[in-house]
Amino acid sequence: MKDKLAMMAQAARKAIESAADEAGLQEIRVQFLGKKGELTAIMKGMGQLSPEERPVVGALANTVKDELEASFSSRFEQLREAAIQAKLSSEKIDVTLPGRQIRLGSKHPVTLVTEQIVEIFASLGFGVVEGPEIEEDFYNFEALNIPKDHPARDMQDTFYITNDEVLRTHTSPVQIRTMLKQPPPVRVIAPGTVYRRDSDITHSPMFHQIEGFLVDRNITFGDLKGVLTAFLEKFFGRETGVRFRPSFFPFTEPSAEVDIKCVMCGGEGCRVCGRTGWIEILGCGMIDPEVFKAVNYDSEAYSGFAFGVGLERMAMLKYGVNDLRLFFENDLRFLSQFA
Repeated sequence: MKDKLAMMAQAARKAIESAADEAGLQEIRVQFLGKKGELTAIMKGMGQLSPEERPVVGALANTVKDELEASFSSRFEQLREAAIQAKLSSEKIDVTLPGRQIRLGSKHPVTLVTEQIVEIFASLGFGVVEGPEIEEDFYNFEALNIPKDHPARDMQDTFYITNDEVLRTHTSPVQIRTMLKQPPPVRVIAPGTVYRRDSDITHSPMFHQIEGFLVDRNITFGDLKGVLTAFLEKFFGRETGVRFRPSFFPFTEPSAEVDIKCVMCGGEGCRVCGRTGWIEILGCGMIDPEVFKAVNYDSEAYSGFAFGVGLERMAMLKYGVNDLRLFFENDLRFLSQFA
């Protein structure tokens, strides 16, 4: 039995030294010192020994067990340290390398344009108001002098939710909501998202506008021209040429469309401006008395003007963007240019 213990101990020591990792070493430990291991199997034969031999063999078995436990512990620490060093070696960091640049986000070009326009009109004394994007028929159409049979109500233009609710087609309903809550004088702009059933290189089913209006005593078309000319010169530069052309809108009378000299060619004529040297930029006019009637304003005592600006169009002209869809595709190559 002493020979068996010696042979088992020798085999165990060789196995311990050859263990490649902690998991393999644990398997070897179970093989030799486990409840069903080789040492236990040898000790089961002690019943065949004489009373004089049993204490001697028992003491030897305990000595062998203690020596192997010490060997297992020592080898376990060696393997653990080797694993740590290997991991450190494979995951080491070269602290002399330059750090990675943190990519910072930036404001969307439409947001930049909106903030600039709001700032310009704030300097002219205009406040900022907002309204709901799901709008009632009264505010979106009827109060703005757009009757039931008006072409603007055609399903090709408007997203209807119910017979009485639509996704607002312009920010002009904010004008009605504001005037119903606030008596004159009123001087505000209303930026926001609007929706129409249209989509191509120059149109999107969702886009952004700023509605502006001013109501007070003795407001004239000259005031409208002065405010809009000042705005456009601040936005595009003092050298910007501005002209007003007669037009028609249901909620203003008289109405006009405003053009600026083409920012691409400086008025010389190019493909962008259709060789005319001018680009349409916004619509405006004096608020129709029928609109005042809908909000209980005295059209004999008060007058006012309103205008609407497409923000994507302003951004396209300011930054030289030739495709409206770029504003909605979230292409970082495009958006990073505005950081």
